Amino acid sequence: MIDLYYAPTPNGYKITLFLEEVGLPYTIHPINISAGEQFKPEFLAIAPNNKIPAIVDHQPVDGGEPISLFESGAILLYLANKTGQLLSKDLRERTEQLQWLFWQVAGFGPMLGQNHHFNRYAPEVVPYAIKRYVEESQRLYKVLNTQLEKTDYLGGNEYSIADIATYPWAQCHESQKINLQDYPAVEKWLDKIKQRPATITAYNDA
Repeated sequence: MIDLYYAPTPNGYKITLFLEEVGLPYTIHPINISAGEQFKPEFLAIAPNNKIPAIVDHQPVDGGEPISLFESGAILLYLANKTGQLLSKDLRERTEQLQWLFWQVAGFGPMLGQNHHFNRYAPEVVPYAIKRYVEESQRLYKVLNTQLEKTDYLGGNEYSIADIATYPWAQCHESQKINLQDYPAVEKWLDKIKQRPATITAYNDA
């Protein structure tokens, strides 16, 4: 059983998308980040960076003590290794999937997050920041689109944790001031993932 410490944000959805896709049992422990629950000592004991998501795996494959993890990319990689699913066993395809996973956690997510913040939540309008992060978002969407013109999914022809990591951020494109008509391969990819039963369940149960 997996305990998932969660809020319905792009990073939170990454983990429910994976767990629903592979059918791994889990229990959601909601963390109200607006109320500051991420700063409670019991949560910090699992996630010292005070960010969701985090998990506790009570049945690790070595049969030992429960394992806790924070950081969405690390959680996805751990779960893929635990289940043997959504990460290719072929060396070259696995390498491709992993580089796109790290592209998402290092660039796509953080830059889109800054875009979203300065466009929606900043207490004052900062034109320089808005311009910088919108333009960087556009650049990243172009990178994503170029890749998806070549392959069905980010790491090749199979759906993987690279797609799971990227999808929840890309489906927020409107709030990032991104016009999907400029990125047709991304639009096609989003529509394909949106129709997966696990995606429907993950978003409906949020």
